[in-house]
Amino acid sequence: MSEAVQQAVAVLRAGGLLLYPTDTVWGVGCDATDAAAVARVFALKRRDDRKSLIVLASDIAMLRRYVGPLSASVVHVLETARTPLTIVYPQAQRLAANVPATDGSVAIRLVRHFFCEQLLRAFGRPLVSSSANVSGQPAPADFAAVADEMKRGCDFIVPPACEGAPTRRPSSIVKIGEHEELIIIRP
Repeated sequence: MSEAVQQAVAVLRAGGLLLYPTDTVWGVGCDATDAAAVARVFALKRRDDRKSLIVLASDIAMLRRYVGPLSASVVHVLETARTPLTIVYPQAQRLAANVPATDGSVAIRLVRHFFCEQLLRAFGRPLVSSSANVSGQPAPADFAAVADEMKRGCDFIVPPACEGAPTRRPSSIVKIGEHEELIIIRP
């Protein structure tokens, strides 16, 4: 697995796209701070670039670098979540300009997946993580379900042996409200 991590990091540093397993479904990803790479993700997925993308971070320290201070209640939710949870933070910072939503918010998930955690730590920056499908099509639960178009559009395909035990469904999504309350967007 360390060889796959090294290869993936080299591709990310060169502005490339990855096809890789996550804690949920197979994803297409890139350096979340590289606007040109992010544009390639939108193009490959045929996704409207006005729609925001989910980002993966390795831990709370990395998350803070890209969203600023976190309240104790949000940290508690992050530390106690038992299933993949994406949180929409009100203000992104240091990410490529085409990652956040038009209101400046950003959706980030602390990933709990052995390969992804190693990759994020080795790379040192967050990754865009969008399901490996053309917009509007079903998200691929496993490598066999990834369309050839997605495979051809990526610069590196992480070996399916790195898949681990994903949930095989998209994460739950909540948004931080004006008074730090969590608003459910996708259960």
